[in-house]
Amino acid sequence: MSRANTRVVKIGDRVIGGGNPILIQSMTNTKTEDVEATVKQIQALTEAGCDIIRCAVPTMEAAKALSEIKKQISIPLVADIHFDYRLAIAAIENGADKIRINPGNIGGLEATVPVLEAAKAAGIPIRIGVNAGSLDSALAERSDLTLPEKLVESASSYVSFCHEQGFYDVVVSAKAHDVPTTVATYRLLSQRMPEVPLHIGVTEAGTLFQGLIKSASGLGILLEQGIGDTMRISLTDDPVEEIRACWTLLSALGLRRRDPELVSCPTCGRCQVDLIPIAKEVEKRLRDVHRPIQVAVMGCVVNGPGEAADADIGVACGKGSGVVFAHGKTLRKVEEAAIVDVLMEEIGNL
Repeated sequence: MSRANTRVVKIGDRVIGGGNPILIQSMTNTKTEDVEATVKQIQALTEAGCDIIRCAVPTMEAAKALSEIKKQISIPLVADIHFDYRLAIAAIENGADKIRINPGNIGGLEATVPVLEAAKAAGIPIRIGVNAGSLDSALAERSDLTLPEKLVESASSYVSFCHEQGFYDVVVSAKAHDVPTTVATYRLLSQRMPEVPLHIGVTEAGTLFQGLIKSASGLGILLEQGIGDTMRISLTDDPVEEIRACWTLLSALGLRRRDPELVSCPTCGRCQVDLIPIAKEVEKRLRDVHRPIQVAVMGCVVNGPGEAADADIGVACGKGSGVVFAHGKTLRKVEEAAIVDVLMEEIGNL
């Protein structure tokens, strides 16, 4: 699929835009002032495959903590700023690789000027993050615009202001908590400002199950249309789940692959093993495998090696047993109780 040809922007040692790989973001849920806890969570997210991390900066103490946090992590750090532009300046002084500000609550255009000046001097980008729930009151009250149009108007006016100030390292996000509004907004943003890199996401998507469905629906549409340079799947859960979800979605769309893809059948009356726990255990163990391979777990001969021939490795089950195969060729037959162990052993031999 073709990608939008947005401007190249550097975030720490990472590069987005211009057709570069879509980078995965998450956000810590620790108190940023608690350096030890924040670093521990960032390291876990990094191990899971997070490319860029964002931390809330609600106080000057949190802004000052960024300096020590930066010393102990290996991925770019974004400072999330609301209400007080002085926090953004302090975050920049303490080593933030990028600043995220919300036009709806930062204090107006004039309050943005010193932030732009500080970011330009430090050579770091700014994300203009517009949310449906925090639009500028005057814009929110306009009846002549739809919600997507209001979000785009808010973002585009701030981008124009940044450009007027000679600042061009701008990334934009404009999120809503429902899929249709999010998709319509990003489509319009991509049309209105095709050169600006976009950070995509469905905000406040919900708990794990609902959040995954909503995010995959919305972001899948946008990514398939070439829209998006960075992404976050926002979940009310362990942030590590956000990273796993992002990698799975990007892999499903053929955009980036890091971990195994599990192909498994839904089972039916022909299945003669207890397939569901087998598939779940394989999925669990594959979390420790970081290779872009395809693994198939099939319940019967109908969905066996023939239909899963394109898998790198898999198992096709029969009556109380399974045939482990690789690239369509049989490796060995094993009893049901040994299927998972043998399959994982053969994955290690690939």
